[in-house]
Order: sequence, then structure tokens, then C-alpha cells
Amino acid sequence: MRLAQAENGSDTGEAAIRMGLIGGGIRLSRTPAMHEAEAAAQGLACHYELLDTDAGTAGDLQEILDRSEAAGFAGLNVTFPYKQAVIAHLDQLSDAARRIAAVNTIVFRDGRRFGHNTDFWGFSESLRRGLPDAALGTVLLIGAGGAGAALAHALVDMKAANLLIADTRKGAADELARAAGPCASAVTDVAAAAAAADGIVNATPVGMAKLPGTPIDPALLAPRHWVADIVYFPLETELLRVARSRGCRTLSGEGMAVFQAVRAFELFTGRTADPARMRETFRSLGDE
Repeated sequence: MRLAQAENGSDTGEAAIRMGLIGGGIRLSRTPAMHEAEAAAQGLACHYELLDTDAGTAGDLQEILDRSEAAGFAGLNVTFPYKQAVIAHLDQLSDAARRIAAVNTIVFRDGRRFGHNTDFWGFSESLRRGLPDAALGTVLLIGAGGAGAALAHALVDMKAANLLIADTRKGAADELARAAGPCASAVTDVAAAAAAADGIVNATPVGMAKLPGTPIDPALLAPRHWVADIVYFPLETELLRVARSRGCRTLSGEGMAVFQAVRAFELFTGRTADPARMRETFRSLGDE
């Protein structure tokens, strides 16, 4: 793979635009509706497809990418569990994707594949708007996968003084902590980390409809914590429900889902998306 800065935007013209999402267990994703509604509002024809490897989409990651590119897709979004694995199949990475070492948006152009990471900006914007006064002295981040990497770098850029990273996979938290910088460190004692933290962020898929539960023991939550989750189906995860019941301020996965889609839409189409309009579409699909 050649690592060079990816170009911005997408030259799709006024023809029908095909987009898609690669992931496992994504049949309930709201991303297709957000993109199709935003395209329609801008007078564009758009078809957004779910390429769900848990629901019969044939082939491995390479084959799915090859088929999509050959079919004329403008690009693809990428979600769990492929945000890191997909990098080996791309030609160029944006600065953010290179730094984070994870990709959630691919643009096909001129026979090349450009990898971007819009989760980084999506989470930052969600936190800035949703919890503008959230204390960032010490933040506990649960999960060091593709999404966790984006959130770690976002929190560092937002001046988190002490970022504690936990992951059940051996070495994953250490690797991400090294990449995130001197303010980040890996932790194995989650209880002690939670006791020291101002905020707790879930960057794992635990809490999704297909993976119910909480990523940490709910007893570790205290009223002084703010708690954020990247999962948005259900919108109120078990973690957020318990956190709210314990007096914590919470941030659902809605904002990140909307703002990452806003940036991805711009990359696919070359047109500026309306965040309020995309949020309205997201909310029109209900709370569950």
C-alpha cells in the first residue's frame, strides 16, 4: 500500500450515486436513510446499500471491495470489525486515517481507493455540542479497536490531560496508548481507572442489539462521571440507562453517527451536507 495524503471530495456529477456500508450485523444501521435523504434534499439520486457480512454478503473483504468498485460505487463506509483490516486494501490515506490507523470511509476515484476517518471529527463534534463543559482531566476509554483509535486521538486533540485506555485484547490498549501520545496510558485495573476518571467513553460494540450488556461494571459509575457511548442502536444503551439512573450526564451515539455521516457525504459527493437535516432523518427512525 502506498501511503500518501488522500484527496478530498468525490466527483460524481449528477448521475445516480451508489454508496454502501461494510460491516457485520449492520441491518439496523441508520446510515443509508441519512445519506439517501440528504441526497434527495440536494436533488441527487442516491442508492445506499448494506453489505452485511453477518447476513449473507458473499466474499471476503477484498472481494467485497473489488465488486463495489467495479460496480461504480462512489465509496463505502466501513464499520466493525473492518476499520483496521481494510487499510491493507487501500491506495492512499488521509492524514487523519494515517494517524489513527483506522478507516471508516473509502472513496473510489480514478481507479484508486482513498481511505478517510470521519469518526475522529464526528466524535469531537458530538462531544463539543452535546457535553460542551465535560471535564477532560482524566478520561477512561473502553476499547482500543478502530473506533477506539479515532476517539483516543479526538480526546487528545481536545486536550484530555490523562487518557486511560482499557481493552480486553492483550496488547491492544498499550499499542493505542503509544500511538496517542504521552498523555495516554494503558490500564488493566478498570475499577481504579473509573475511580480516577471524570468521564467514561465506550468505544466497543458492547451494548448493541446483538451484543447486549455493559462494557464495565455499572457499579463503577458515580454521579460525577459523564458517560458517552458510540453505540446508537439502541440509542439508550444499558450503559447509558444505568449511568443516567445514577445521576451521570450522558452522551448517546447519535451525534457521532450524524457527524461522521455529514463528513462522509461530503467525501462521496463533493457537496456540503446539512447536519440538522441529517440529524432529523436519524431521529425520524425512532429511539430504538
